[in-house]
Amino acid sequence: MAHAPTSEGPHGSGLHQDLHWLFARLKQGLATAETAAVREHGMTLWGYTVLVAVVEAPARTQLALAHAVSVDKSKLVLILDELEDAGLVRRRPDPADRRARIIEATPEGDRALKAARADIEAIENQLLADLAPSARAALQSALQHLVGEPIAKVEDGRSPETACAPDLA
Repeated sequence: MAHAPTSEGPHGSGLHQDLHWLFARLKQGLATAETAAVREHGMTLWGYTVLVAVVEAPARTQLALAHAVSVDKSKLVLILDELEDAGLVRRRPDPADRRARIIEATPEGDRALKAARADIEAIENQLLADLAPSARAALQSALQHLVGEPIAKVEDGRSPETACAPDLA
């Protein structure tokens, strides 16, 4: 027995009701546009993400940075190598622990990040242009909430292959 769709058109399909697909499609579209934008400033999209985190907390160690951006430590090393080779960050020994490295943005990294952020903001504004300001604010607030404790509960302590487990302490 065939099941009738709940409504006509693609927005009524089961696929368009699936959060994973919705977020994956948004991520795919944003990644396509934003990858091209940040490449103009000498970095990858992961490099951009890491550089944002470095500028927000410059005295962070590599391990703390990996946790902050939810990326595997070995992948972070490769991203930092690319950023350092491009002159956007520098690593220096942590005075409190010579085995650890503190990551800092260079002046060129600060300039590149500012320019890349402006391009990213323009892309995101284009994506959200059809939403009323209150809907945009509500979406941003909901997403900020969901990436905290709610997603940690769903992950249930499992560490995704591409991320570090969040530090819930």
